[in-house]
Amino acid sequence: MHIAYTIWALLAAWRWADWNNWREYHTTMLYMPLMNLLYLFFCNDYLLWKIKPEFGLTYTFIEILYTFIIFPTTVLLFLSNYPEGQVNKLFHYLKWIFIYICLEWIGSSFDRIGYSNGWNIGWSFGFLLFMFPMIRLHYKRPFLAYVISVVIIILLLSLFNVPLDGRIGERL
Repeated sequence: MHIAYTIWALLAAWRWADWNNWREYHTTMLYMPLMNLLYLFFCNDYLLWKIKPEFGLTYTFIEILYTFIIFPTTVLLFLSNYPEGQVNKLFHYLKWIFIYICLEWIGSSFDRIGYSNGWNIGWSFGFLLFMFPMIRLHYKRPFLAYVISVVIIILLLSLFNVPLDGRIGERL
């Protein structure tokens, strides 16, 4: 399933992304992987969701596919096809939220993603309601997006009681 998602992301990006202007989206294409790497850093021993390996591939390899292929292609597709007009923009957000939540629901249904420590697909849906606007915000106003991201990260770490005592110091 994760391999299929990766292939789909690559084919979709090949077909529908604006590759002529990819440099314009480059920093935001790095923002989403950075946020995923921060999740993995803070929650490594206290995962809220975990992608389950398949076909003999390791968890780390699957995370690499998401972090460095699926997420950047998502950003490229999302931003390079961003429409004009308020209704079209709303539809664009809803379309991407729908795609992501459906893929997660499929992954969850086939036991390719698991939840723990209070997280569930409802939380994922709520997260997506923020994620796509944050991608657009980062594209338009990166500094503000980073400030808001720090606040969201602190809130989520607190809300889900992610243990941090001593762990950050041990990792440095």
